[in-house]
Amino acid sequence: MTILLPDAEWRHRPGLDGLLDALGAAQGQARFVGGAVRDGLLGLPVNDLDIATTLDPHDVVDRLKAAGIKAVPTGIDHGTITAVIAGWPVEITTLRRDVSTDGRRATIAYTDDWREDAARRDFTINALYTDPLSREVTDFFGGVADLEARRLRFIGDADARIAEDHLRILRYFRFLARYGGDVVDDDAYAACRAAANSLMALSRERIADELIKLLAVAAPLRALRLMVDGSILRAVLPEVDMAGIDRVEALMAREAASGTSASALRRLAALLPPDPATVEQIGARLKLSNKARKRLAQAVAPGPADEAPRALAYRVGTESAIDRLLLDVDRPLSALGSLDGWTPPTLPISGGALIARGLPPGPDVAKALHEVQRIWVEEDFPDATRVGLIADQTVSKFQRARQ
Repeated sequence: MTILLPDAEWRHRPGLDGLLDALGAAQGQARFVGGAVRDGLLGLPVNDLDIATTLDPHDVVDRLKAAGIKAVPTGIDHGTITAVIAGWPVEITTLRRDVSTDGRRATIAYTDDWREDAARRDFTINALYTDPLSREVTDFFGGVADLEARRLRFIGDADARIAEDHLRILRYFRFLARYGGDVVDDDAYAACRAAANSLMALSRERIADELIKLLAVAAPLRALRLMVDGSILRAVLPEVDMAGIDRVEALMAREAASGTSASALRRLAALLPPDPATVEQIGARLKLSNKARKRLAQAVAPGPADEAPRALAYRVGTESAIDRLLLDVDRPLSALGSLDGWTPPTLPISGGALIARGLPPGPDVAKALHEVQRIWVEEDFPDATRVGLIADQTVSKFQRARQ
């Protein structure tokens, strides 16, 4: 039976038809592949577009330039060129076959055989191709049936596919969380468990990237529990346990109840032990950015249990305040309301204004300004008129102390 990819908005984006013409789609030299086909069949939004082609990557570059399309050689040594059309990146990869693999990288050779290219991919649902003109889907390994059944299977032998690329262990659980149904493929799960220690051979950046992508999925809990039950992360993240998954579950419930957008980084903070020093160490181990590491540490840092939400936001920033309020199950969700649309203001007075009020220059100026700020925050950020009165009282207090 012929399967057709449903038409959708993404297929009519500006510049796409011109790109397909340049790549010889009408001559059968280019097809949509992977996520666009998979998500398109499910009626999901398509954000990232990949095109597979029989053309040599250097030929791709020449054709794009001739058509006036920007070509970026993002992975030309592995056959991948990124075309930029109307500000939208499209990855174009020449059909490949693996010559050798070591679990981290592969030596490839180009081919003109679509099935051979499909055979080197990870899951059946990712090895689907579509002719851009006829919209006919090519399915070599039963990916359409698996997609309909919400079944996630490796192509061929699961152990062998994981041995080719250890990252497929983590990809398995991410795709399971997004596309998998109620039944877990026993062979795939057993293969992931057996090879879990091989994750140590991967860069920590790749591990972090996959983990954050998993946490960004709408329903990651089942996959996370399978990972803990199967000791999948023990070799690289031994700190992750069922208590962490329970915290993620509680956080997700609070995100949903409060209407707060989900945050993968916030969920990672919940997954890790609630200790700033430990979280900082894990963030460094995963090679997260300084900004991400700071946010994780702020999210789990202890603080006064009765601190007002706006005072907290002024001290640690609105983003970190929202993280803490959501992670602290003892704080009512109504506390988030005072932060809605609110930006922490700047103290509307300076040390110079205190000197102008009669406070002698010196270390007392900084101390007095800090006292003014403390009262201002306690009073929920009153206006400049009230701050002026607070400044007068504070200067008088410091003057009397000097007498």
